[in-house]
Amino acid sequence: MDINITGGRIFYEIPIDFPLLGRFQITETLVVSWIVMLLITGLCIWLGHDLKEENISKRQALAEMLVEMAEKFVVGNMGEAFRYMIPFVAALFTTSVVSNLISLIGLRSPTADLSTEAAWAVVVFTMITAQKIKTSGFGGYLKGFTTPIPIMTPFNILSELATPISMACRHFGNILSGVVINTLIYAALAVASSALLGLLPGALGGVLSRIPILDVGIPAVLSVYFDWFSGVMQAFIFSMLTVMYIANAAEG
Repeated sequence: MDINITGGRIFYEIPIDFPLLGRFQITETLVVSWIVMLLITGLCIWLGHDLKEENISKRQALAEMLVEMAEKFVVGNMGEAFRYMIPFVAALFTTSVVSNLISLIGLRSPTADLSTEAAWAVVVFTMITAQKIKTSGFGGYLKGFTTPIPIMTPFNILSELATPISMACRHFGNILSGVVINTLIYAALAVASSALLGLLPGALGGVLSRIPILDVGIPAVLSVYFDWFSGVMQAFIFSMLTVMYIANAAEG
């Protein structure tokens, strides 16, 4: 197993050649994604064990509240017929939220990698297409590309393909922009701290100018938006788009 460092990101490359794929690379995104899945799995096990019908614990009350919120979100936007979608939408939202917020503990968010959102978008697009075929039949699905007139077929195909692309890029762009802005803020404050403290006379200025004092406090305030608010909001938007696209596909 070879260890390589590319662009500051460490990944492992398994020296086994796969047809058409080349060597399989275990990237930082994959590793953190596994950590996210382990965290969510552990949380589900903790919330779901030792459930009771009476005298429930605060843990069980929290679990029931989360389930009710997911149920209201899906059934309220899609209808009772789509109750089976609750686990999928809840898993999608939770994975997105934890992936977005995991950067708060110093790990690189998997959603700052376009491949993550692209994979989610492909899954959602497959479900949308399956729902359209289920509603209108395969023939009706193909005929839909020719409406309102056959000459619109190429544009309708492009519009169909734009759905997963827009979903992936919207989520990725917002998360990556937050990562980039936070990085620039840290770098700018470090430079400002060095410049200001370097004005102090003697050895004191030399020592303090090496400590990025301004990096303490200010980035934490900005993190409330770029990490917490934006991370939760992007997960909500992606889940809402998933729900609405699938519900609209069922209407034919």
